[in-house]
Parts: sequence; structure tokens; C-alpha cells
Amino acid sequence: MNDKDYNEERLHATALKVREHIVRMSTGGGCFTGASLSAVDMIVYLYAHFFNVNAANPYDNDRDYFFLSKGHDVPALYGTLAELGLIEKERLAKHLSLDDHIYWHPNTRIPGIEFHSGSLGHLPSVALGVAMDIKISGAKNKVVCILGDGELNEGTCWEALLVANAYALDNLFFVVDRNTFQANMRTEDLIPLEPLAQKFEAFGAAVKRINGHSYAELHDAFNTYPFKQGKVNIVIADTIRGKGLPSIEERADRWFCNFSGEEVAQLLLELHGNANTHLTSETLVVR
Repeated sequence: MNDKDYNEERLHATALKVREHIVRMSTGGGCFTGASLSAVDMIVYLYAHFFNVNAANPYDNDRDYFFLSKGHDVPALYGTLAELGLIEKERLAKHLSLDDHIYWHPNTRIPGIEFHSGSLGHLPSVALGVAMDIKISGAKNKVVCILGDGELNEGTCWEALLVANAYALDNLFFVVDRNTFQANMRTEDLIPLEPLAQKFEAFGAAVKRINGHSYAELHDAFNTYPFKQGKVNIVIADTIRGKGLPSIEERADRWFCNFSGEEVAQLLLELHGNANTHLTSETLVVR
């Protein structure tokens, strides 16, 4: 991480472009719009200021590893990879097309995708396996796995945490996208998770809780690692489902969206603040 390169204005600009990509992918079959929008700022920050990733060689042995366990958020990841130059932006228009491999969940045929995901609860174990291999080999790569808060209902997440702490994998980060929704209901109305930080600490992890949309808090959380020597790093990122589009924020019925072309155009206007912006025809085009 390089503090000299830290620029919040640039991060916000990149995140806005990623949100545009997500809105455009929310038609022609749709995608998991609300959940993807809650994860954008975290993913953009990680790629911009935390990960060692070479766009020209995404599988370099010195790279850091990113696993999106809540795989339905992949529009946020695809959009970030496109803005970083790992994939061509034009490919995003082929979302759900038989002409490409860009689909509802991560696909390893896309450069920068390390592992398939979609069946929740499995990638924490994959991430800990990679982190353990790195530890054994004496390498310095970091491993980050983003989980959904509803995903924590899967017992495999907690089993992975137990094993990771047993082997002192302080090169491993579990980041929880705490948008308080799972599918079409509130997490606390189904199986309550709180007090979440204390539960992670009881499992032996070092925990930080932050605003997942604040680049300053993200920067502060990830700026010093490991959080505690020999302990898995946990970031609980409080977020808003549908962040950036007030008309769909925190709505249970806006988990998966399949908008018409006209609705997408209106949402792009909303994303940019309606009349408070000057949008180009290229920005508004619905592909």
C-alpha cells in the first residue's frame, strides 16, 4: 500500500463508474443489483490500495489473492476488473450472453477470478487453504475473502475460522459485507447475527468494524496488518444494500433486479444526482 497514491476523489470516481456498470448489467436477464452495490467501495479500495495485482499479468506468483465468497456480487468485481484494465469494458455488455463467460457468479475463465463461487459458505475454506500454503512457503502474499452477512449462517464459515486461527493465519482477511439483508429479508429477522464482533473474537480472530462506504475508514483498517500477530483479520464492514441509488436502497425486493432499458436510463440519472449533473450520451446508453 502506498499512502502517496491515496486519493479519495479518484476512488469515488472509480466506484461511480463501477456502479454504472452494475446498473447496465441489471437488464437483459438482470443481476444481483442491490447486493453488488453494497460491496463496490470495498472492492474498489482493495484493488486500488491494498492488493498487489499486476493487470498485465494477473496470475503473477507475487499477487495477492481475492476470493468473492458472496459470488452474486460479481457485477461489482467485473466492473472493477474492467476499470483496472484486466478485462475489456466492452465485454460487460455481453453479460449473460452465450458469446462470453460473464455470468451471474464468478467464472475462472475471466482474468482475475481466482475461484468459482456462488454456493455460499465454501470460499472461506478455499481462502484459508491458499493462506496456509503461502505461510508454509514463507511467501508474503495476502489473502482476502469477502463474505455476505447472511452467508454466516453457513457453519462452514465458522469451521474455516477455527482452522485458520489454529494455524495462526494472520495473512488471511475475512471481510463481511454487513448490509443486514440476506436474499429478501433482514438478517436479524431470520437468524440474528449480533453481537457479531464478539462472536468472531470468541473464535480467536482480531476484529475491526468500520463503515464499508468510507474510504478513510477502509484505509485506516487495512493500513496496519496483521491486526494482531498470529490471528485471522476480520473486517465487519457496515454497508447499505443498493448504495448509490436511493430508490432501491435497503429494499428487500431489490436483491435481484431485471430492469427495462428505460428504467436503467433513469437509474443512471439517479446515480449521477438527476438534474445536478451533465451526462453524455455515452454514459446513458443502455447496452
